[in-house]
Amino acid sequence: MTARINIVDYNPEWPELFKIEKKKLLTAIGDYVAAIEHIGSTAVPGLAAKPVIDILIGVRTLTEADRYCIEPITGLGYEYVKAFEKDTPYRRYFRKDSRDGDRTHQIHLVEHGRDWWKRHLAFRDYLRVHVDAREAYERLKRDLATREFETVSDYANAKSEFIKAIEAKMNGQQ
Repeated sequence: MTARINIVDYNPEWPELFKIEKKKLLTAIGDYVAAIEHIGSTAVPGLAAKPVIDILIGVRTLTEADRYCIEPITGLGYEYVKAFEKDTPYRRYFRKDSRDGDRTHQIHLVEHGRDWWKRHLAFRDYLRVHVDAREAYERLKRDLATREFETVSDYANAKSEFIKAIEAKMNGQQ
């Protein structure tokens, strides 16, 4: 089985969909949350994307989150994917699908202010400000969407070189 990637034009409703979900999450786990941010392509106005709302939750500690956040998040209809912790032990990943089985939301729960947190916000913010980078990223994503991948992770990995180049620019290495 192969994964087909669906890239759609920017939807101005995405920020509101994030706000709705953020409110639910804060009600469920707000005592343990330092911040919640909208990340990924749906958080960049004008950027075509997979229609999946990426949510970044920053917590004080993962130990506390493991104890108090996983069950309330799954209670909101998310699936907790513990298997990804083998490769990313500093992140807790959750996904939510529509009744039709299409992914609608994903949560990346990490310790607030750590590297993963900073990198993803910086990349989002860079694309929001730099139209040329945003347009190049969209071209890459649309091109990749014409291909078939074994998994959605393979699609994400295919974008890595571009992302690393942007991160190098952000860090003044290019």
